[in-house]
Amino acid sequence: MIINNKIYKYINYLIKNFEPVYLKNIKKNYYNKKDIKMMSDNLQGRFLSLISRLKKPKYILEIGTFLGYSTLCLSEGLKKNGLLITIEKNKKYIDYAKENFKKTKYNKNIKILYGNALNVIPKLKYNFDIVFIDADKKNNLNYFKLIFNKVKKNGIIICDNVLWKGKIIYNNDNITKSINKFNKTIKKYKNINSIIIPIRDGLNIIIKN
Repeated sequence: MIINNKIYKYINYLIKNFEPVYLKNIKKNYYNKKDIKMMSDNLQGRFLSLISRLKKPKYILEIGTFLGYSTLCLSEGLKKNGLLITIEKNKKYIDYAKENFKKTKYNKNIKILYGNALNVIPKLKYNFDIVFIDADKKNNLNYFKLIFNKVKKNGIIICDNVLWKGKIIYNNDNITKSINKFNKTIKKYKNINSIIIPIRDGLNIIIKN
């Protein structure tokens, strides 16, 4: 977490409509508590929900489903007949996510695609209003390049973990190098505006001009 813990608790305390029960139950019921850290927390989830509600998207793409927490947060802003496509390569996570989706009113608006996102994305025929990238970090830039032309004008691309627990400043391992390369490439990219928000592990918010 990048934000001071006391500030983090203060912000959470002041969030209105803090965390729906169906999201709390995802954390409560999943057996492997160590994996929970891979999931968006309530602050990030409410932020994703807010972005989606402001945008009122028809089509959303999510790269990396895990248990479906962020999927459901993003679904909260979908238009009535909207569609959220989420890509996951781990069948175990897909099974858990499906069960979590079934317990909500958003189930009919969510489509899970199994496979490697690098292979799945080129086959998609939709133009997306929002894309959320939260998969293997070494491929952030590859995912971005694949989806860029599938994003509508004024569409939003959000990439998670771009501050990598603060290691982006002082670490030089391969994953950190990949994230740093992504962030610096986005800064130089044409036809976009972007800003990094220090929520949880860092979100790079990108708007396509």
